[in-house]
Amino acid sequence: MKSLFTTLLLLFISSPFLAQKKPNIVLLFVDDYGWSDVGYRNPVFQTPNINQLKKEGLDFTRAYIPTPTCSPSRASLLTGKESARMQMVRHIPNSTKHGFTKELRTDEPFSLWPKDPVQMKTRNWFPLEEVTYAERLKEYGYYNMFIGKWHLGHEPYHPIHQGFDAQYGTSNAGHPNSYYPPFFKHSEVLKNVKEEYLTDHLTNNAVDFLANYDKTAPFMLSFWYYNVHSPFVGHKELVQKYKDQGLEPKLAQYAAMVEAMDNSVGKVRKAIADKGIADNTIILLISDQGGAFSNAPLSGGKKGGNTLGEGGARVPFIIKYPGVTKPNTVTNTPIQTIDVFPTLMEIASGKEKCNKDIQGKSLMPILEGGDLKDRNLFFFRSYEDQYAAVMNGDWKLIKYHSGLYKLFNVSVDEGEQKDLIKVELKKAKQLKKALQKWEKEAIIKS
Repeated sequence: MKSLFTTLLLLFISSPFLAQKKPNIVLLFVDDYGWSDVGYRNPVFQTPNINQLKKEGLDFTRAYIPTPTCSPSRASLLTGKESARMQMVRHIPNSTKHGFTKELRTDEPFSLWPKDPVQMKTRNWFPLEEVTYAERLKEYGYYNMFIGKWHLGHEPYHPIHQGFDAQYGTSNAGHPNSYYPPFFKHSEVLKNVKEEYLTDHLTNNAVDFLANYDKTAPFMLSFWYYNVHSPFVGHKELVQKYKDQGLEPKLAQYAAMVEAMDNSVGKVRKAIADKGIADNTIILLISDQGGAFSNAPLSGGKKGGNTLGEGGARVPFIIKYPGVTKPNTVTNTPIQTIDVFPTLMEIASGKEKCNKDIQGKSLMPILEGGDLKDRNLFFFRSYEDQYAAVMNGDWKLIKYHSGLYKLFNVSVDEGEQKDLIKVELKKAKQLKKALQKWEKEAIIKS
C-alpha cells in the first residue's frame, strides 16, 4: 500500500503545470484608462491591486500608443504594427449613419468620417490576413483565451477567427450601453445576465477559466476590459463614497469604475495564486489610450484635439515577469505598445524574432535590466487637425494638418507648455525630415 507521501509525490509529478516550462501570460488591457488615474500617481483613485502589481513588477513610465484611439490601438497591440500601415486610423464607427446595421454589421470595408480634416478612409474591421499574437503563440504551443471588448469588427472578424481558441463576452460594440444589464442593444451577447456589473461578470469568467484550466499547454489569457470607457456607470456599491469625498457626479462614477477594475485585477491575481502558477505566469497591464478626464500633469487626453499630447498617447504599463523583472523597478525608456507582440514572441520561443513586417521591438532587454538598442524614433498618427508626431528620446514634434508644428522636450516639460519649434531649429528640422519620410512610407491613402 502506497504511503500518503508517495501518493502526493506522484500527483505532484503528474501535474500538467510541473511539466510546463513556458510561462503562462495574462494580458489585462483596460479601455480609456489615463496615465494619471492610478493610485500611486493620484490619491483620488483607489487602486491597491495595481499599486501592488507595480511594487512587484516593472513600471514603464513612458509607454505610448501609436494611434491613441480604440480600434487602432488594438490592431497595433495584436500585430506589432503601426495601425496606419493597416489603413486603420480611426475607431470603427459602429453607427447607422456610417452604414452599419443596428446589429453593428456592415459589408463595406471602409468608412469615411465627413469631418475628418485629412479625408482618409479607415477600416471597418481588422483584416483576417494580418497575423495576431494569438496566431503566433499557437505555433509555440499556447492556448489562447479572449474575454471582453474587441472593437475590431463584427462576427466574421471576432477573436475566434484571429487565432484565439475561445472568446467570452465579445460583442460588436465598442462600448456597452450600460455597465448594468442589458449591456448591449440588438445583441444576444450576455443577454442572460440579469443583475451583475459587467466588469464583475467578465472577471468571474476569467477566474473560472484560470481555476478550471487543465491543459498541458501554456495559456495566454487576453482580458480586454470594456471598463473604464463611457458611459460612466460606476459600481453601485462604490459610487457613494466618491460623492462623499466631494467629487462631481460624473467623476465619482468614473472613480468607482476605476476601483471596480482594480478589484478585478486583484481577483485575477488571486485566482492565479490559488492555482499555484503565480511563479510561472507573466502579467501585463496596459491601457489603450489616455483618459477622458484630467490627465494632469500631462496635457491632452482622449478628446479635445490633443490626443497626441502626453495625456492622450502615454498610458499606464506594468509588467511582472517572475524571475526576470526585478520588483518595484521603473524604466523611463520610451516604448510603444507595438513592442508587446515581439516581446511575447521572444518569451514563447526563447529567441529574439526579427520580423521586418513589424515595427515593434522586443522589450526583453529592458525586462532583464538593460536597455533597447537601435530604437531612436517613434511615430504617431491621429485623426484630427493634430495629424502626426515623431518622438526622438525626450523630443517630440507634433504636426497639424493645417500646417502648424510644435516641438517639446517632454523630459523637462511633460505638460507640453513650452513650444520650442522656433528655438531648437536644428532638432525641429531633423524631426520634420524624419516624419515626412515616415508618412510617405507608412500612411496608405485609399
